[in-house]
Amino acid sequence: MDQTHLPTEVILCHPQQTLAHLTLDWNPQPGALLEVEGRTYKVLERRHRYHLKAGRYQLHKISLYVQTAPRAAESSLVDGRWVIGDATCQYNAHSELLRCTVNPDGPCTDCRDYEPLERSASE
Repeated sequence: MDQTHLPTEVILCHPQQTLAHLTLDWNPQPGALLEVEGRTYKVLERRHRYHLKAGRYQLHKISLYVQTAPRAAESSLVDGRWVIGDATCQYNAHSELLRCTVNPDGPCTDCRDYEPLERSASE
């Protein structure tokens, strides 16, 4: 089985119910946003399911436990993952869960605490 395209079960935490059975080409980590049938969900937990085959355990599928979440109006792509807020600000947390240290509720637009990210001399 191709390990990059594993069957994935998406499970809503409350009330607990299966939302979808998908095949994803990426591995969502807790905190990541996932769209299923036009709705946005935040991944809370990821569990791996294994099967014993020929005396060895092989990854069979992934279960994602999610909750509904609003799509962040402000997001930035950093190292291949989406983070909340303006990643060009030095206060940005570069996180899927927290926007920044001085203005965690946002918005980043017209924030009085905005400080451009300082680049090191090696960049």
